[in-house]
Amino acid sequence: MLIHTLLLGLGLAALISGGTWLVRGASALAARLGVAPILVGLTVVAFGTSTPELVVNVSAALRGATEIGFGNVVGSNIANTGLLLGLAAIVTPVLIYRTLVIREIPMMILASTATVVLAGGGLFGEASSGFGRGDGLMLLLLFTVFLYYTIGEALQQREDASGSADRDATVSDATIPTERPRFTGLVIGGVLALIVGGELTVRGAIGVAEGMGIPATIVGLTVVAVGTSLPELATTLTAARKGQGDLAIGNIVGSNIYNLLFIWGLSVAIEPSELPPGGAVDLLVMTGFSLVLLPLVLTQNRLTRVEGILMLLGYSGYVGWLLMR
Repeated sequence: MLIHTLLLGLGLAALISGGTWLVRGASALAARLGVAPILVGLTVVAFGTSTPELVVNVSAALRGATEIGFGNVVGSNIANTGLLLGLAAIVTPVLIYRTLVIREIPMMILASTATVVLAGGGLFGEASSGFGRGDGLMLLLLFTVFLYYTIGEALQQREDASGSADRDATVSDATIPTERPRFTGLVIGGVLALIVGGELTVRGAIGVAEGMGIPATIVGLTVVAVGTSLPELATTLTAARKGQGDLAIGNIVGSNIYNLLFIWGLSVAIEPSELPPGGAVDLLVMTGFSLVLLPLVLTQNRLTRVEGILMLLGYSGYVGWLLMR
């Protein structure tokens, strides 16, 4: 038990460090290529901070520990919206860009709803509950469509801004060669740390769940989910303190989309997963947090401190229910 707890702690520490290094290196490289902050948040930063979830889920799928994978993805999405975004709004009101309201947040809601629908009979008490390989391929297809339009917009914005970028070409071109190796080193080091951390986290989580006699899903929904969400927390709070609300919420929304469409889609494509006990409620809570976000941002195009406190209270209530469960 002690050894597994130590493995879990070391794994989470490696995931946090690896995610931080990867985000710093990748976002710096993307910024120097002239990509807009909102799109950096939705793509490079969101994907980078979701890499801990990816590594943990792939490792869990290969080991057949689908309960931990399910809890990790669903719990991370709930924590991202309720805990992380709530904290960011308390630090400073978060401005919501129009592109998020008309496309990315609805896409997050669509991803959540699709996951609920694909869960199938489990939501209605039927025997055929869970996710098959076909469901995973469907989620991956939706992710490909989302990525296609997001990257297309990034390339279009870069082309539109080419005039101003040309004026700064002398400075940028002079600094990229000297700084690129450092950024590349951060990316490589981050990936290696994530691989090691993911393996240690899954081993430790399985051992802790067995040692304490609690369902692995609960460990995934709480300890593992919050642990793998710490890179998003660090990125979101830093962006909020600096007044970069577009990067903060872009990171959260993008991470949630990646978690469901790419990470969970890939996980069940590797190893089909049954819907764990209580999983239907967890999916509905995750979808509810996504649905609540849309009317909040439509009212003032921002998240206020009061709304952030309400989101935190909602997340606290969910965790309390988990502990009771």
